[in-house]
Amino acid sequence: MDADAFSEEFRDDNETPLSRLGSSKSLYALAGGEMDADAVRTAVAAEFALAGRTFESWSADEANGDAAALFGDVAEDARGHRDVADADFDAEADDPHEYPEYDALADLTDTVERVGGLYGRLVVAHTRAEQTVGFFVGDADPASSNDFRGIRDDLAENLEDALDVLSAVCDGDEDRAVARDAADAVVEAAYDDYVATLEGMGVKPKNVC
Repeated sequence: MDADAFSEEFRDDNETPLSRLGSSKSLYALAGGEMDADAVRTAVAAEFALAGRTFESWSADEANGDAAALFGDVAEDARGHRDVADADFDAEADDPHEYPEYDALADLTDTVERVGGLYGRLVVAHTRAEQTVGFFVGDADPASSNDFRGIRDDLAENLEDALDVLSAVCDGDEDRAVARDAADAVVEAAYDDYVATLEGMGVKPKNVC
């Protein structure tokens, strides 16, 4: 499979939702309408905590060695990113955003769709990380902005690794379609949540770009 073509097509077809998921209003929604550093850190840490648990469990039961290693590496990075974002994060005490895209990921069972779903999650996470860096730049917090640049760069490396593994595990057009469906499902779940969360706050998502 041509990984570059897969990535380009995926990003082009999801241009609008990805653009909006990377907006300041997306961060506003994830932080529960509280655009301060602590709320942003908690929101970011919550997603990485979910990623660490999800991909560690995938690594443990994955038969394909390359995919298992990828899932394990992403899980390890996610745990580190959680600690960078908020070393004291506590899912029960902090009551963070729930990130329903992880419900979509939970439905994936075979290697191809899981690698595709991971790719979709990484694209979304990297898109959000760009906005988080911008938030801390605007907050005049250079130390935090540098921390989150490191997270963004790690996610970019994870993306390259995911595409490499996707190329290896996809055997023909049928596998490619399975991977694409899984990646699309992650973006769709994240975007639907973005819309619903903003609407619940009285914000019109269609006006966000």
